[in-house]
Amino acid sequence: MTTNHDLTEDLENTVTSSSGNVYADLGYENPEEMLLKAHLVMRLSQAIKAKGLNQYQAAEVLGIDQPKISALVRGQFRGYSLERLFKFLNAFDLDVEVNVKSKPEDRERSYTTVGSISN
Repeated sequence: MTTNHDLTEDLENTVTSSSGNVYADLGYENPEEMLLKAHLVMRLSQAIKAKGLNQYQAAEVLGIDQPKISALVRGQFRGYSLERLFKFLNAFDLDVEVNVKSKPEDRERSYTTVGSISN
């Protein structure tokens, strides 16, 4: 008979800790860029909701068709450049700032992040 203890032990043996980037964990090419795009698309989706727009209205603002908005907000953003995503955010009256700075010496790698939306 299998006990809860046995099941817990089995799960502990099969769980792998994340690196913090699901795209890297899954072996995607350019995982940092993929994660950055995911964050930008999330911000875009939040902006669409904040303005109370449906996908057809959002598509009109961005100059693309509704199926492309649908695919984009469902995570299909590989075909979009960072520059185009920046322009989409700008179309929703969001400023995009890119800051480049030296990484702290005590950190092994440099990385790219997206900050929060501020007013």
